[in-house]
Amino acid sequence: MRASDLARGVFERTLPGEPGEYVQADLTDAGDAFAIVRGVDAVVHAGAIPDPTKNAPQVVFRNNLMATFNVLEAAVRFGVGRFVYISSETIPGFFFPERDFLPDYVPVDEEHPVRPQDPYALSKWFGELLMDAAVARSSIRCISLRPSWVQSEDNYERNLGPQVRDPAELSPNLWSYVDVYDLAEAIVLAAESDLAGHEVFYIASPDNVGSRPFAELVRRYYGDGIEIRPLAREDASGISCARAERMLGYSPSRSWSDYLDEQGRARLREI
Repeated sequence: MRASDLARGVFERTLPGEPGEYVQADLTDAGDAFAIVRGVDAVVHAGAIPDPTKNAPQVVFRNNLMATFNVLEAAVRFGVGRFVYISSETIPGFFFPERDFLPDYVPVDEEHPVRPQDPYALSKWFGELLMDAAVARSSIRCISLRPSWVQSEDNYERNLGPQVRDPAELSPNLWSYVDVYDLAEAIVLAAESDLAGHEVFYIASPDNVGSRPFAELVRRYYGDGIEIRPLAREDASGISCARAERMLGYSPSRSWSDYLDEQGRARLREI
C-alpha cells in the first residue's frame, strides 16, 4: 500500500498497520500525481482542503479540483481498475450556502437535487462529474463516497456532545454523523467492489445524534419546510445510507452511544 500527503514523511521504523510506503507529493502537480499512481491496482483519493472556511475560495476550488483531475487522469492512463473518490455530504449545497435554503426532503439520499454554492461543495461535485467522464472514456470503475461528519473516539465528545445534550444545537446535516471505522470499512468495500461504471453512495450512521425520534426533531426545528419521507427507523439519520447498504454491503456497527453517555460526556474506556 502506498500513501501520500503534502506533509513530509517520518523516518522511523514502520509499525504494523501503518502504510507500507509513504511519498510526499503535491497532487495539484501532474507529475507528482502520476508518480504516486504508477503501479497501483486501485486508488482511494481523499486529498483535499476539507471545507471552504479556512482558505480563500479560489484556493479551495483549485486545490481540490486539480488534485482530483490529476490523480484520476493518472489512473486512467495507467489502466487502474478501481478509483474510490471521497466526495462529501455537502454536495446538495445547504451546508455552506451564501443564500440559505433547506433540503427538499429527508432523509437526504442520492436522488436529492444538487445545488452547491460554496467552493468546497462545488469542487466535490465537479469531482464526481470527472468520475462520470472517466468511465465514459476508459475502462476504469469509479465509486464516489459522500461521508457524513466523520467522528473518532477522540472527538465525539467535542463535536457531538452538545447535540446529545441539546438537539437545538443544529447542524446542516440534520443530526447525522459517521464513525471513522465504519467509513474505513465502507472504503474497503468500495475498493473491492465489482460494480461497473460510476456509483455514488452516502455513508452515514443509520441513527441520529441522540437517537431521538427523527420526524419529531424535523417538525420541531424546521416546521413544515421539509418533506419527511418514510423512515427506516424511528431514530433515523438525516442522511440515508440505504443505497450503500443495498449495493455495497455497507453495514455500520458503531453509534455515538458507544462513546458518549446520555449527557454527551465521554464514556470511560477500559485500559
